[in-house]
Amino acid sequence: MMTYSILGFDASNGDLGVAVQSKFPGVGSLVPYGEAEVGVVATQGFASPRHGSAGLMLLRCGATPQQAVDVLLNGDGKEHKRQFALIDRSGGVAAYTGADLHTWDGWAGSAAGRDCVALGNGLAGSDVVSRMVRTFEDVRASLAERLMAALESGERAGGDIRGQQSAALLVLRRNGGYGSLDDRHVVISIYDHDRPIAELIRCYALHRLSYFPSDPANLVPIGPELALELKRMMTARGFYEGDVDGSWESAAQLRFELFLGSENYDNRIDNGGLLDLEVLADLRLKYGQDATLQRGPA
Repeated sequence: MMTYSILGFDASNGDLGVAVQSKFPGVGSLVPYGEAEVGVVATQGFASPRHGSAGLMLLRCGATPQQAVDVLLNGDGKEHKRQFALIDRSGGVAAYTGADLHTWDGWAGSAAGRDCVALGNGLAGSDVVSRMVRTFEDVRASLAERLMAALESGERAGGDIRGQQSAALLVLRRNGGYGSLDDRHVVISIYDHDRPIAELIRCYALHRLSYFPSDPANLVPIGPELALELKRMMTARGFYEGDVDGSWESAAQLRFELFLGSENYDNRIDNGGLLDLEVLADLRLKYGQDATLQRGPA
C-alpha cells in the first residue's frame, strides 16, 4: 500500500491524531488507529492491522513507542514489508520501515519532528515527509487542521508517485466526540475520490458545523435585523408561519431550533437564545442573505 501519513500530538490539550493519503481505496479502514490519552498508530506498506490494535495495547500498558515497535516486530515473518509508526500521549514517537520497501518504486522512509512523525512509501522523494513535518510544526491551528495542512504540503512535494485515491483523518479527544459522549473527535474517511485531500478538507468543514459545539466568542443576540432575516429564511423553508417582522419571541426561537435541527446543527442549538455566527454564515451560503450582520449585538 503506497501511502503517506502523519501522526501528531497537541500538547496544549492532549489531542492525538493521524492523517493519511494513498493511491489505494479506503485507506482509512487500514492505516489509522488510536485511543484518547493513550496514543495513535499508522500501519502501512504491507499493512498489519494487528500492529494498530496491539500497538495501542502496548502503549496503554506503559511501553514507549520504540519498545512497542520492537515487540511488534518480534516474530513477525513479514517485518521486511512493514511500515508503521506510533506516537504516545506525551508526544514520544517511533517509526519503522522494512527493508523491502526501499526496493519498491519511489522513496520510502520517515521523518520525526516536534510532537509528530511522518512516514511514507512509493513517494516522489524524502521531501514529502520532511515538508509534512515542517508544515505541522509551523501551522498554528487545531490538530485536525495541522494534520490536513501537512497532507496538502506532502502532496505538493510530489506525494504518492501513483497519484491520489483515498484519504482519512482521525483525531481523538477525551469526551470530544458527538455530544461529548465519546472520544472520537474527528473521524472522516474518503474512500475513492479524484482529489481526496480536498474532499477531506471539505468534509471536515461539514463535520465542524454538525459535531462541534459553538464557540462562545461567535455567539450574538438576535436583534431586529437578524430576527427579520431568520424569519424570512424559516418561512421560505416552511418552518415559520407567523408575522415576518423584527421581533424575536419564544415561539420564533422554538421554530428556529427545529429549523437548526433539520439543518444538522445539532450541537449548536442550545445557546441560551444566542445565534452562532458560523451557523449564520453557513445558512447564508445555502439560502442567501437578507441582512448584513455587524459583529456584536444588533
